[in-house]
Amino acid sequence: MPSPTNMKGKAALVTGAASGLGRATAIKLAQAGADVCIVDVNAAGLEETAALLRESGTRALVHATDLSEPGNCGQAVARAVEEFDRLDALCNVAGIIVMCNAHEMTAAEFQKTLAVNLSAPFYLIQAAIPHLLQANGAVVNVTSSAAFVGEAYAVAYCATKAGLNHMTKALAMEYINEPIRFNAVAPGGMLTNIAQNLKMPPEVDYALIKRYSGLRGLVEVDDVADMIAFLASDAGRGYHGSIVSIDRGITAG
Repeated sequence: MPSPTNMKGKAALVTGAASGLGRATAIKLAQAGADVCIVDVNAAGLEETAALLRESGTRALVHATDLSEPGNCGQAVARAVEEFDRLDALCNVAGIIVMCNAHEMTAAEFQKTLAVNLSAPFYLIQAAIPHLLQANGAVVNVTSSAAFVGEAYAVAYCATKAGLNHMTKALAMEYINEPIRFNAVAPGGMLTNIAQNLKMPPEVDYALIKRYSGLRGLVEVDDVADMIAFLASDAGRGYHGSIVSIDRGITAG
């Protein structure tokens, strides 16, 4: 897997860092030498992640907040910059998925999915851009193989992840002449808290689920975290507007 360059003296903000891919990403960036601001709604999980980071001497800032509220996104970025006096990388890892029949999805469930998966990355990016321009920094968004193929029972999730893919590309073009990079990583199914806690609708048709489960099994969380850290670092300087699929062939055909 690709390795990030030395990020000593640099600072990164990672959302969804209380567990799973967000935690793994924070650890990878810390191993590369970065100071890390970890953000999640789960305060207890963030403290566990922080303890892991600090064991290796990493300077870790815990910021527990609900990113579905737009104002909290800007505050998270401001807190990181206040603590570290810079921001070199923003990794938008946080995400939610509600599995249900489309006609039974509530307005609250749809709006929450939109707020966490699509709106929050935008507001975080919007707040981070001035600081990333100063640092020649990078944004890495986490989308999904669901951005490329329609998945039954996940209409809101698919829509938000496809939107985040295109947002990444649009930002890459808008800032093509500026010292900032925008990329995304699109993993297939991983063994994370999100996957373990999925609730399927009653009378689910598992034949439909198997269509996008992947013939080679689940994706390793560490493999995806490696790629995120690589793209967030100077080692990923050749990538801009890229959507890197790590899905064990789910979207190959």
